[in-house]
Amino acid sequence: MDRWSGKVAVVTGASSGIGAATAKELAKAGMVVIGLARRVERIEALKLELDETVRERLHAMQCDVSIEESILDSFRSIEAKFGGVDVLINNAGVTRKTELLQAGNTDKLREVMDTNVMGLVLCSREAFQSMKNRSVDGHIVHINSIVGHTVLNFPGTNIYTASKYAVTAITETMRHELRTAGTKIKVTSISPGVVNTEILSPEMAALGLPMLEAVDIANAILYVLGTPPGVQVHELTIKPVGERF
Repeated sequence: MDRWSGKVAVVTGASSGIGAATAKELAKAGMVVIGLARRVERIEALKLELDETVRERLHAMQCDVSIEESILDSFRSIEAKFGGVDVLINNAGVTRKTELLQAGNTDKLREVMDTNVMGLVLCSREAFQSMKNRSVDGHIVHINSIVGHTVLNFPGTNIYTASKYAVTAITETMRHELRTAGTKIKVTSISPGVVNTEILSPEMAALGLPMLEAVDIANAILYVLGTPPGVQVHELTIKPVGERF
């Protein structure tokens, strides 16, 4: 991680769960971290959990990644205040309980796809432009899921699964585009199993499944960022011991 010291990392969905844990760990590792979230007050609260010297490296910025103009505003501000983006962690994601064929569910379906797919793509696009314009060999990390590789029969989460399958395809597409563009920018998909975060539905929590903790995924992000320049971890799957899927 030494080569990232003082560099700028953007973490989406940084107000809780994996995003919050990642923002803290990247700041501890010496990076300047901009946490994007709708609830910026929660990121401000995270600072109180950090040592004073580390706290100064974590910055909160309001952003709703389901809205393109909000993304564009945020990246313009990051460019103006911090010089650009060196690392992007696409963590923001939502799930809404609905069946694909349920009547009147259009708003829920759109919210999931706009956040989990379009938000990820648009943030990646803006981060890539920043990296390319400054000739930075940066790194884009997508927080995917095991349901981005297999369809599990959990009623009510079907569109979430589709959104994560999209992330799997987008990761490979970006790898090709980054290579074709002649850059050495890396892209990585990290696919956790069940993680103990707020996104977990009460029904899932009640199943008593073995779970990962958010910091486990944050540590995985540190691992992929810490690989040598010539090494790209394309897909990293992480499951808790005893997971049945």
